[in-house]
Amino acid sequence: MSEIKTIGVVGAGTMGNGIAQLAAQMGANVVMRDIKDDFVQRGLKAIDKFLSKGVERGKVTPEQKAAVLGRVVGTTDMGELAKCDFVIEAVIEDLELKKQVFSELDAICKPETILATNTSSMSITLIAAATKRQDRVVGMHFFNPVPLMKLVEIIRGYNTSDETVKITTGLAQKMGKETVEVKVDSPGFIVNRLMIPHMIEAVKLLEEGVATREDIDKALKLGLNYPMGPFELMDFTGIDICKFVADYFYLELNKEQKWAVPTTMKNQVRSGQLGRKSGKGWYDYGK
Repeated sequence: MSEIKTIGVVGAGTMGNGIAQLAAQMGANVVMRDIKDDFVQRGLKAIDKFLSKGVERGKVTPEQKAAVLGRVVGTTDMGELAKCDFVIEAVIEDLELKKQVFSELDAICKPETILATNTSSMSITLIAAATKRQDRVVGMHFFNPVPLMKLVEIIRGYNTSDETVKITTGLAQKMGKETVEVKVDSPGFIVNRLMIPHMIEAVKLLEEGVATREDIDKALKLGLNYPMGPFELMDFTGIDICKFVADYFYLELNKEQKWAVPTTMKNQVRSGQLGRKSGKGWYDYGK
C-alpha cells in the first residue's frame, strides 16, 4: 500500500473529532464526515477548543494550531471519503449502523483503502462481512479522551491480513500511540473484557451493603493505584454505555451469569442518571 496521505473519519463526535485531530497533527489531510452539518461544526469546534488550550499552556504554537485546523475538512457527503487512503469509523455502538457504514465505504473507497472501526467491543468479523474486502478491515480502538490516552487496541477480524495489521499498527504509532494486538476477535477485546467485571462487581458490593460508593472508589484508587474508581469511571464513560457493553457480553459469551447487569445499574439507567452527559451519576443515585 502506498503512503497514507489522506485519512477519513466517519463520525464527528467525541471519539471522531479526537481521531481527526490526531491524524491532522500527524500531518495527514483529514476528511471528517457526519450526518448533519451541526455535528460536523461541533466536531471542528471541539478540535479548535482543545488546540486553544494547548496554545494557552505553551504546548502548541498558534502556527501549529492553524496548520492542524487547516488540514481538517468537515463534510456531510460520504462521497468525499472516496479519496481517502485509510478510513476510521467512529459512529455510535450500533452493529447494524456500523455494517451499513462499512457497506457504503466499501462501495465508495479505493480497493486498497483500509477500513478501520473504533468499536470498543463489537465483532470486527461481522462488520467486515458487510464488505468485499474483509482482509482490509480491522479494529482500531482508541480511548477517551483520544488526544491524551496513549493506548490503541489493534484487533484482527477473522480474515484481517497481516499487512493490514502492520499498516494500522504503524499508523497508530505515528499518531504517537502505544499499541497492543488483539489476535482473536473476542467481545470487548482486552480492556473492556477486564474493565466491565470491575464495574459489575463494584455495583454488587454496593447492593450487598459491603461498602459505600465513595469507599469502593477510594479502595481501588489507593489499593490498586487506579486513577479513577469504578463508579467514577462509569460516570465518566456513561453508565448507559457500560450497561450496553455488559449486555452485549452477556449475549455473546453464552449468557454467563457473571455478565448479567445488576438491578441497581439497570435502575440508574432507567432513571436517566447516566453520568457526566446527564449531569447526574452514581453519587446522585436515589436522590
